[in-house]
Amino acid sequence: MKPLPMSPVDAAWYHIDGPANTAVITGILLTRRPLDFDRVRAVYTQRLAQFERFSQRVVERGLALATPHWERMPGFEIGQQLHHIALPAPGDRGALAALVSDLASTPLDRARPLWDVHVVDGVDGGSALITRMHHCIGDGTANVLVARALFDASPTGWRTAVAPAAPQPSEHSAQPGPIERLFAPAIDAAGWSVGQLRAAIGGAIDAATHPGQLAEKAGLVLAGAGTLAAELLKKADPRSPLKGEFGLGKRVAWSEPVAIADVKAIGAPLGAKVNDVLVAAMSGALRHYLKRRGVDVDHITVRAMVPVDLRPPERAAELGNYFGLVILELAVGAGDPLARLRRTKARMDELKRSPEAVAVLALFDIFGRAPKALEDFAVQLFGTKASVVMTNVAGPRQTLYLAGVPIEQVMFWVPHPGRELGMGISILSYRGQATLSVVADAHLVPDPEAITGRFRHEFAAMQSAVQRRGRRLTAAATVPRRVAANRSATAAHRGRS
Repeated sequence: MKPLPMSPVDAAWYHIDGPANTAVITGILLTRRPLDFDRVRAVYTQRLAQFERFSQRVVERGLALATPHWERMPGFEIGQQLHHIALPAPGDRGALAALVSDLASTPLDRARPLWDVHVVDGVDGGSALITRMHHCIGDGTANVLVARALFDASPTGWRTAVAPAAPQPSEHSAQPGPIERLFAPAIDAAGWSVGQLRAAIGGAIDAATHPGQLAEKAGLVLAGAGTLAAELLKKADPRSPLKGEFGLGKRVAWSEPVAIADVKAIGAPLGAKVNDVLVAAMSGALRHYLKRRGVDVDHITVRAMVPVDLRPPERAAELGNYFGLVILELAVGAGDPLARLRRTKARMDELKRSPEAVAVLALFDIFGRAPKALEDFAVQLFGTKASVVMTNVAGPRQTLYLAGVPIEQVMFWVPHPGRELGMGISILSYRGQATLSVVADAHLVPDPEAITGRFRHEFAAMQSAVQRRGRRLTAAATVPRRVAANRSATAAHRGRS
């Protein structure tokens, strides 16, 4: 088959990849029952066949300006992408974190398709399945498409050779379904209207080929460009333990999960959404970590790059990258838990009205067509304005199955490409529980478990603060009622007299 040129946006993500900071999405599934490797291999063999991309490698073509192309791997065998290993002793959480850290630190082999899977035995009596996929293959929504093909809603679904085709969303669909959101970008974190954005972005980057739609789409992109320009003119995030020169190693960590029902109970009195509460708890954990590292947290700016899904409906069944980015200033300067939650909510509400993500998608389209040196400069400029990449994902509420085995927990680590974004932060909910995951440069942040370990503490602090606020409001409302009752009793007594 003739090599196919990579789309400009996918090419931009391919070029962002570097030996010290790979653009690879790493995910993990944990099961209490051991996975059968042969069954897992059968599922991947049968169901990934519907995606040509997973049998293709990347080759550079062209004379004056080489560009990446997709080419089928000669003699491709899916078994070469699947690995069966055992977790080293002592087989505990620390050993699993060390294994994932090693994999996250290892670039994918560019001579082969840019993905792999490790089935790991001996993980607390069960198994782990660790996946790695280069960002040039696809974004979070593309991962959703793959996940829908691999995972089942029942323990017997794996016996089906190919998963049923997912229904195509209509142009009026308001939100993706629960399985669609499994590895999706942080669309909820930014609070975007999916229908409006998808209708607006459809074909925006190639609007020149559709003159009749040019004015509307160009206006949206220009509005976003103005917002983006204002962000890029801001001062860079200052040096901190989260920014600096990278080494070759990565460290990963994850938190104990928190109940979504408790998250909603915290946010409801303040009109805050689930994502507001989770991001506020994460910001509190970052504040504590930076303070412990000697940072003046009351006078520092820490911004996050947040991905926003912009995939048009007609490309819902395709792999590739169709998302923009917005810049969110994290409320690490607020010491009071409720003040931090209010500030987080206000800033995330502000993002709802920003067309910045659309402009960033157009910008990446330009990056992918430009020489790599220009792309590196632009990415570096963009990256200086933030310290971390953050994504917040609402996953399925029901149990999913892989090869007949129920999946107990799901986590993933978002890449933080560039030269200065030292950390990727992911919050994923699954079966009514939310987990914070962190991947960081081992030189800058050698102890990310100090951040994930603090997550539940910050969550509990918000919970206590909301309860105290509720008691104060109740007490304040009780006093006037008591005064009124006393006055009424006094008046009645005087009447009898």
